[in-house]
Amino acid sequence: MGDAACGVEMVLPVPPSVSIILLDIEGTTTPITFVKDILFPYIKDNVKTYLQEHWDKEECQEDVSQLRKQAEKDIHLNGNVPIPCLSEDKADLEKMIQAVVDNVHWQMSLDRKTTALKQLQGHMWRLAYVTGEVKGEVYEDIVPAIKTWRAAGMKVYIYSSGSIEAQKLLFGYSMEGNLSELLDGHFDTTIGHKVESESYRNIAKNIGCCPNNILFLTDITKEAKAAEEAGMHVAVVVRSGNAALTDEDKSSYAFITSFSQIILNSEK
Repeated sequence: MGDAACGVEMVLPVPPSVSIILLDIEGTTTPITFVKDILFPYIKDNVKTYLQEHWDKEECQEDVSQLRKQAEKDIHLNGNVPIPCLSEDKADLEKMIQAVVDNVHWQMSLDRKTTALKQLQGHMWRLAYVTGEVKGEVYEDIVPAIKTWRAAGMKVYIYSSGSIEAQKLLFGYSMEGNLSELLDGHFDTTIGHKVESESYRNIAKNIGCCPNNILFLTDITKEAKAAEEAGMHVAVVVRSGNAALTDEDKSSYAFITSFSQIILNSEK
């Protein structure tokens, strides 16, 4: 897509072959602080109460079962907290709930992204969004840009390490209102890890297009590299609070500081 001049903000013309925009979330559509300062602390502060209040529900029991299986896989990891099976003793119930809490806190302290952890987090965030305790944040340039792209006939997809449910909640209950109708679909790491090029080929195959038809926007250069290796067009998004780009990064990738810098063919 052409190199960005070192240290100079650029306008990014979209190649004629591109008909789909694929977006990362954290640091791209949404401030990193929203995830680190709001979403994650909500889980840490409320997981015990959530488990106590929802323990008898099938969904909660499935979450606990998945966390227990993950703990068994993690048995050799330093600091891992095993989750015992439940007996009929009420005291054991409290011990078990505390074990789940401790396990969740341990996983989060290592920034792990296990399916079991993401599943519980997604269910907790759903409750927080629905009750209005949490509202999704997006940068002010996001909605106008996506509306412009869609008006031009382009499709817009999300690819994030957060679960698809968590993605839908963030955009469905955002401070800008329900943004779900602006998005054509969602992908998470069940399609592959974000730093592996095969994941991006899988996404293109799933959408039913060629990788060359997709422009991927992310704040992580390793993800940009993987997408580029798969044949996608890429640009790195530089936002306040994101990791700074090196001079090498700036000479290797197109970069933008706002979605408003993305210029469609009709706007040239």
